[in-house]
Formats: sequence, structure tokens, C-alpha cells
Amino acid sequence: MGTNIGRIVDEAPDMELVGGIDIREGTLFGTEVVPAAKIDAFLNEKKPDVLIDFTVAAAAVENIKAAARNDVALIVGTTGFSPEQRTTIASAVEGHVPAVISSNFSVGVNIFWKLVREAARELGDYDIEVTEAHHRYKKDAPSGTAKTILEILDQELGSREKVYGRVGETERKGEIGVHVVRGGDIVGDHSVLFAGNFECIEVSHRAYDRAVFAQGAVRAARWVVGREPRIYSMQDVLGL
Repeated sequence: MGTNIGRIVDEAPDMELVGGIDIREGTLFGTEVVPAAKIDAFLNEKKPDVLIDFTVAAAAVENIKAAARNDVALIVGTTGFSPEQRTTIASAVEGHVPAVISSNFSVGVNIFWKLVREAARELGDYDIEVTEAHHRYKKDAPSGTAKTILEILDQELGSREKVYGRVGETERKGEIGVHVVRGGDIVGDHSVLFAGNFECIEVSHRAYDRAVFAQGAVRAARWVVGREPRIYSMQDVLGL
């Protein structure tokens, strides 16, 4: 993701790539990449308008706090935050810097979420199953996108039991089934099945290239500059 985002920014006539932050130092499209331990000095020197974070939860929390300390707006696509980490992030951001935080920056996924919400409103008495698939190296399961799907369903239908996979003799009741696939180089597949008597409706999204997430993140970076200091979603960016 860092390489994809760096390339898009480097090639954009209206943006400037001023550097990067990683585990170890290096370069990215001719700009300096510094170790994470030097993030405050880096942000103070470069004074970027926006920091884009696609890392892991523990690292992202520290990056977010550093950006807020240095008055740098944020785009955060990292997933897997604990409730405690989310509280820390909110405290760092609210009233200090504008931040777009989303479990998925794909424009298509955000439309997909909107369709899931509309379907849930009309099909609440149908059986519902959520399935997601990602590459073999993805650490968190279910994905952040799938968790957002479940949040949307709970908002529309009320909290329901979640059953993560099934084994043995199980009788279906009012639960929502959640199924996770990990393998190969799958970029990201998500689907929600609404199954009723005599018919099924399935809403799905499939990403073929991580560029869709990078493009969305850069679109959000253009949007977030100058906004009020609080947390926004990609739905805000897209006007949904």
C-alpha cells in the first residue's frame, strides 16, 4: 500500500511526496524514508499537510498521536484496532486535527456498504450470512471491512448473535453467520447473503488490485485538508 500510494502522489501534479515512515530507513520514489522512532523530527522538518497510515494497529496508534502533536491531518486505513486503541485515537484526534479513518477506502466498497444498509432495512426477516476472503498474509480476521458490515447490520436490525463458522450439528436461529477465507494473493472479497424462502439476494464486492484502496486514500487526502479537527469517514468524503 505504501508503494501504491507513493506512486500515485508522486505522479499527481497537485501533490508532493515529501517522504515516508517505516520500520527501517530507506527511500520511496526518491524521497527519504525514516525509521518510526524518528517520526516527530521528520514531521517537524517536512511539515506535511497529510500523513497517510496503512500499517498495523499498534504502530498506527503511535503514528496518529505523532501526527496530532505536529498538527498534521490524517488518513488512516489500518484495521484491527481494539476498543482501547480506538479510544486513544479519538482522544488524540478530536479537537486537534482532521482525520479520515476507514476500514476500506475503495469507492466501490463504500457504495457496497450503502447497498447493504438499504437491503437490511427491507430484508430484516431473511437469514443473513457474511463472507470475506483475503490473501494468506492478512493478520486480522474478520477483516475491518467485514466488521463494518456487521456494524451496519446491527445498526439496522439491532444486535444479533454472530456465529463465526459452523461445525457439527447446528440449528440455525436468528444469528448472523460470519465466514473468513485466507489464501493466496486474494486482494479482498466481501459478500452479504440475504436468504429467504424461495429466493436469495447477494450483495458483493471484489477488489482486483490494491490500487483501488490507494486511489481512495489519496482522494481522501485531498479532501481532508482544512476540515474541522475531528474524525471523518470515507462516507463523508464521498458525500454518502
